[in-house]
Amino acid sequence: MKKPDNALPATPTVQVIERMFNLLEILASREEAVSLKEISEKSGLHPSTAHRILNDLATGRFVDRPAAGNYRLGMRLLELGNLVKARLNVRDAALTPMRELHKLTQQPVNLSMRQGDEIVYVERAYSERSGMQVVRAIGGRAPLHLTSVGKLFLAFDDPQRLRSYATRTGLPGQTRNSITQLPILERELSKARQYGIARDNEELELGVRCMAAGIYDDQNKLVAGLSISAPADRLEEHWLPKLQATANEISTALGYRPVQAKN
Repeated sequence: MKKPDNALPATPTVQVIERMFNLLEILASREEAVSLKEISEKSGLHPSTAHRILNDLATGRFVDRPAAGNYRLGMRLLELGNLVKARLNVRDAALTPMRELHKLTQQPVNLSMRQGDEIVYVERAYSERSGMQVVRAIGGRAPLHLTSVGKLFLAFDDPQRLRSYATRTGLPGQTRNSITQLPILERELSKARQYGIARDNEELELGVRCMAAGIYDDQNKLVAGLSISAPADRLEEHWLPKLQATANEISTALGYRPVQAKN
């Protein structure tokens, strides 16, 4: 039988990557650190070759060296694993509530997460009946300060982190409505903190407005945002309570419990 053109090879096509995977598997098979001698024996690699690859992995924090000549899996793998876990869990919890919210509004409903200085769109519920072209597909990115969900994340940054973001990015604009001055952005974020919602008033795309509410995990940490996008003249304020209720529903599914105020 002819192998499909899009079938993935059973092993990596680059030898050093195949060796790297093999070394990681050896480290994963043991709870304690493994000596270079044992790694070399199990992998069939010369000690100098294994040492060179392990050192490169250690530079990226994929491997730790607790002692000279000993290696174990590094914390970077835990960080990446938690990131993937969070995204999958949020998406799974959000999909059905997002679809219900879309049925109510007939406008695109977006699930977004922060990655560095940008928002990444990880899921969307929409239909052609919205009358609005969806410009940013799933996996698309946008600057934090130009999006409703991005503003929620910036609102929970401390002042120093916010200033660092402004300095690092320069707060570039996309439309005549874009906020490109830090004092104006700070006032906008203060309202987002106060009310728990944020808005994009044609700041990313002319003719498109958005409103967003936060999604929180079992550690009461903001992990994502849910937003409704609509043509500027069709965004209805009465959708806001339902948007917040839907975000709360997703948060509850992730284990979020509001902190009770003390008497």
